[in-house]
Amino acid sequence: MLLTIDVGNTHTVLGLFDGEEIVEHWRISTDARRTADEMAVLLQGLMGMHPLLGEELGDGIDGISICSTVPSVLHELREVTRRYYGDVPSVLVEPGIKTGVPILMDNPKEVGADRIINALAAVHLYGGPCIVVDFGTATTFDAVSARGEYVGGAIAPGIEISVDALGVRGAQLRKIELARPRSVVGKNTVEAMQSGILYGFAGQVDGIGERMARELADDPDDVTVIATGGLAPLVLGESTVIDYHEPWLTLIGLRLVYERNVATS
Repeated sequence: MLLTIDVGNTHTVLGLFDGEEIVEHWRISTDARRTADEMAVLLQGLMGMHPLLGEELGDGIDGISICSTVPSVLHELREVTRRYYGDVPSVLVEPGIKTGVPILMDNPKEVGADRIINALAAVHLYGGPCIVVDFGTATTFDAVSARGEYVGGAIAPGIEISVDALGVRGAQLRKIELARPRSVVGKNTVEAMQSGILYGFAGQVDGIGERMARELADDPDDVTVIATGGLAPLVLGESTVIDYHEPWLTLIGLRLVYERNVATS
């Protein structure tokens, strides 16, 4: 069994693979103050309930693959693998790890590990050229060429960040539930905010996606757009450019990276 861990700024997603099939997954909050020992206890609590794993931490785990956008959490996870999974091969996505994705950026080290992993998984699943839209703390757009090269992207404030900002800066506004309103024309303040968030972000995705597609290929219809991230389902039904929804895209990419760096070594 392969344990994959994707640490984002807000949430951490864990996936358990049996071969190429993801058989279990968990989503927890990302806490930069959590120590390695606390993480180990949390992992034991989650995985100890799974029928394919033993009761002791590490039982049934044959490999671990990790990427993190939070350096302090990556440091603690490194300690977790050393202390509690010392005999288990592990891959932490950082400079020097083989991904097979050429990065055509001014400074490749600036690109978040999760974005490269997403590009790898997207090309593996759907081929290139493609665009990955990741709905997380930020909404990121990653452009991948027909040859599987990471050519660049765009970063916009995430949906939850925008909702929080409206509640903080708007004197008569408050934080709202992220849900589809009855109509685009809101009949009250909550519905008006929901409409602005939902249809505003759908329009953003369509606008940026269409422009990127025109730069990636002579025929924009040849570009595949893949949505991922915890908030993707909110926008899926309203966007016209999204072709596929793959909620475990990063976890699949982590499996592929593990295979490239450990399984074949």
